[in-house]
Amino acid sequence: MRVLGVDPGLTRCGVGVVDGTAGRPLRMVAVGVVRTPADAEVPQRLVGIERGIEEWLDEHRPEAVAVERVFSQHNVRTVMGTAQASAVAMLCAARRGLPVALHTPSEVKAAVSGSGRADKAQVAAMVTRLLRLDAPPRPADAADALALAICHIWRAPALNRLQQARRLHSAKGPVR
Repeated sequence: MRVLGVDPGLTRCGVGVVDGTAGRPLRMVAVGVVRTPADAEVPQRLVGIERGIEEWLDEHRPEAVAVERVFSQHNVRTVMGTAQASAVAMLCAARRGLPVALHTPSEVKAAVSGSGRADKAQVAAMVTRLLRLDAPPRPADAADALALAICHIWRAPALNRLQQARRLHSAKGPVR
C-alpha cells in the first residue's frame, strides 16, 4: 500500500509517501514540505497548498491519504489555519476518489513510538529507524507526515475490518 501522509499547516505543510504493508519493512518513497509565504493572504496560501498536494498526488500516485486530525489548541488562529490546510488535503484526495483517514497526534505517536505522549524528537527518531534512513527528515513537519503514513499503513487492516463489520451490522438491521 502506498500512502501520502499530510501534516497540515498554512506555512509548512509536511508531506511524505511511504510504501508497505503491516508486518513488513516499510520504504520511504519521498518526503518534503509544501511552503507558502507567511505574508500572503489565506486564500492564496490555500491555493498554494492545493497545488503542492496535487503535484504530490500526480507524482507519487498514493492509494490512500492520511491527514492529521485537527485538535483543539489554545491559539484559535493556528487551529483555523491547520483545519483549512487539512480540508484542502482531504479535498484533493476526494477529487481523485482516494480514501482519506484522519489520525490524531496521539494515535500517530503511539503507532510509531509506542507512547501517545512521545515528543517530536522521539517520533522523528522512530521514523528514521522504521524507514532505515540515514538521518531524521527535516523539518519536523516532514517527519510527522511520514509518521502519519506509517500509522495508516499499520492501522488500515484493522480499520477496514471495523468498517466491514459496521456495514454488515447495519445491513442486517437492529438486533432484537
